[in-house]
Amino acid sequence: MGDQLTLEAADGHKFAAYKASPTGSPKGGIVVIQEIFGVNSHIQDICDRYADLGFVAIAPALFDRLEPNIKLGYDADDVTQGITYKMKIEDQQALEDIDAAAKAIADVGAVTSIGFCWGGTLAYLSACRLSSLNKAVGYYGGQISQNLTETPKIPLLLHFGDQDASIPMKAVDEIMTALPDTPIHVYQAGHGFNCDQRASYDAGSAKLAQERTLAFIA
Repeated sequence: MGDQLTLEAADGHKFAAYKASPTGSPKGGIVVIQEIFGVNSHIQDICDRYADLGFVAIAPALFDRLEPNIKLGYDADDVTQGITYKMKIEDQQALEDIDAAAKAIADVGAVTSIGFCWGGTLAYLSACRLSSLNKAVGYYGGQISQNLTETPKIPLLLHFGDQDASIPMKAVDEIMTALPDTPIHVYQAGHGFNCDQRASYDAGSAKLAQERTLAFIA
């Protein structure tokens, strides 16, 4: 189990964050960027897993911009609610919270952002806009293709599924064309393949994506 922190963004907004730490000396830091479901049990579990692998992992509660402690599941109603919440938060507001989280663990070494779904897009944008990060990893970021006018300033790794109904392969091809030097992996899987609480979970793809992510961070 990790710890619940209160952080403050540059604009004065105070928000919660979940932080998990390794037992020994940390290998570096990870900012885990939530899906549209809040810092729920899955996101906290990701932090715990990275702590077990030797990293300090922190997940800023981006929905605190609306109200505290929003944690959703994965049924249709929760998806609709999560999309509604996400649409009310500007990308730059979320990035300010991510930046504060990265700075909160800057003393542990190099810091990487790893985001999923909405967080995958934000991981891409963090690579373009934030100076507090050293690397970024995005899993199935649905709006990356709409932000290709921005250029990543740090090393970036991207993961997609070829059966993702919300991210057509045409969009992935556009990203590959725009970012020829960025490693982009496509798996035989659907959206959310890394989440073991979703029907779309694919254990093999999740394992391979994490292996590639760890190699990229190293």
